[in-house]
Amino acid sequence: MSERARVYVGMSADLVHPGHINVLQQAAELGDVTVGLLTDQAIASYKRLPHMTFEQRKTVIENLKAVSSVVAQDTLDYVPNLEKIRPDIVVHGDDWRTGVQQQTRQRVIDTLSGWGGRLVEVPYTEGISSTQLNTSLKQIGTTPNVRLSRLGRLLANKPIVRVMEAHSGLSSLVVESTVVERGGRKVEFDAMWSSSLTDSTSRGKPDIEAVDISSRLQMVNEIFEVTTKPLIFDGDTGGKPEHFPFTVRSLERLGVSAVIIEDKEGLKRNSLFGTDVSQTQSSIDDFSARIQIGKQAQITDDFMVIARIESLILEAGMQDAVERAEAYIDAGADAIMIHSRQKSPDEVLEFCDHASRFSKQVPIVAVPTSYNEITEERLADAGVRVVIYANHMLRASYPQMQRVAQTILEHGRSFEAESMLASIADVLQIVPENMG
Repeated sequence: MSERARVYVGMSADLVHPGHINVLQQAAELGDVTVGLLTDQAIASYKRLPHMTFEQRKTVIENLKAVSSVVAQDTLDYVPNLEKIRPDIVVHGDDWRTGVQQQTRQRVIDTLSGWGGRLVEVPYTEGISSTQLNTSLKQIGTTPNVRLSRLGRLLANKPIVRVMEAHSGLSSLVVESTVVERGGRKVEFDAMWSSSLTDSTSRGKPDIEAVDISSRLQMVNEIFEVTTKPLIFDGDTGGKPEHFPFTVRSLERLGVSAVIIEDKEGLKRNSLFGTDVSQTQSSIDDFSARIQIGKQAQITDDFMVIARIESLILEAGMQDAVERAEAYIDAGADAIMIHSRQKSPDEVLEFCDHASRFSKQVPIVAVPTSYNEITEERLADAGVRVVIYANHMLRASYPQMQRVAQTILEHGRSFEAESMLASIADVLQIVPENMG
């Protein structure tokens, strides 16, 4: 008997559908099939994080009859695995001849030519769309445990996690569904931020912790009813130490991934006021104790307590910020948010340089509201792992609502305001169930 050919098939296999099965069956007719299963990091480098973890996807694929073995493919580029395995044949659907994967395809062809291998392309299976399947999954929703753990997976697999503020079901749907193409790759927000500022302001109340935790959790629940992405919660100061454990457990039970608390005390005032208003920073010992209380209260390993440092806001100096960061990490903080109201990112970048030399490394979170010219790529290069756009959805809606209201009053009719408005059809499309 002649030795069977070695066949290589690269796959994401997050949502296995008949198109995937067809490719694998045709590959199995040609020889023994090794599936190069893209890791979470490889997939997240060009589109959303997969629904299933690598190990879950591996279990599914290695139990398919057509598959002989499964190996990890750590990059979108097939070449490292091909040079290691040296397959006789690579099988792929013919849908990669154009678009972002065209260059990857050519590298496969060029590499195979080095040992006389060949590429076999299977016709695309009509009527099957991964995009449609993903949309259907979003409509079904997710569970608290899956949502809660997703932030940790994002941090493990993406160079920087992109987070956008949401203060209502509508704004969260925009965060959930907005996708653009940038540099040949799909870009979207990875998570949502529940801001005390925007939550309070959307209710017409001041940002002084006037909205109680129960009301804010109700809004989180409304957001979770219509979305699937993870959420980071703005916990202000954390409130009274005796109350903080209940907040942590309530957030965890809902499926919130993390809470950020700031090292200030007394009546909460927005940080961007800086030293223009009286604000008192907690002592290192008191805030460290608050962090420990939160960590002791959590039930799962996935929930994160993130310490927000106000030293730069309150002009206490870089050394104070660095000293606090190391103390908070020692107290159990899962990440550090460094805040600044300067127009330049210089002090944040300087802090990141100090943080890179800490004995214990945790993710750094940045909120580039005032220093908004810096790019995500530059922040990632400096060591920032999470970027939060903290109030932009609310700030976008307010001026437009005001313009529309003024225009209607000025003209005594709504005709002149029409160009500022979405059509009724567009509004209906925001909520998928309206189109069912």
